Amino acid sequence: MSLTQPTNTNENAVVLDELDFAILGQLQEDGRRSFTDMAENLKTSASTIRSRASKLIEDKTIQIVGRVNTARVGFHAYVHIKISVRPANLIESVAAQLQEFREVSFLAVTSGDFDIQVDVMCRDNNHLLEVINQRIPNIEGVYQTKTDMYIKILKYSQPDLGLLNKPK
Repeated sequence: MSLTQPTNTNENAVVLDELDFAILGQLQEDGRRSFTDMAENLKTSASTIRSRASKLIEDKTIQIVGRVNTARVGFHAYVHIKISVRPANLIESVAAQLQEFREVSFLAVTSGDFDIQVDVMCRDNNHLLEVINQRIPNIEGVYQTKTDMYIKILKYSQPDLGLLNKPK
């Protein structure tokens, strides 16, 4: 198996080998999988898995977290907001302020008709209204927003690492 490495020239990019990708795949299946179990599955030693996993955590390639079923714990309003910023030199400032919102689960600067896209999770519609009608519009530079509500989440997953395999 040959894996594609990052093609950008980002000096922060890390080079991963097949074992690193295999460990990432094992952890995506079960983030609580033991090093011993992974070592048996990957035909290597537990100490090798431990040191590789520690390096992946240290260089911020992975972060071990528990994924919460948001609807089951009380988040009932989940929206996607597109934000247009004027003047354009305020985009980074607006994004930095949005990044501080506890409700924000995804944030990106984009190209196209809008400058920023953000996903927001709120307890209920009243909480959502506070965020989209009071807090976001009060950020200097927010010119226009477009909000789409997620009615039902059908798939929420991590990327399939198998997509990085080079075609033969």
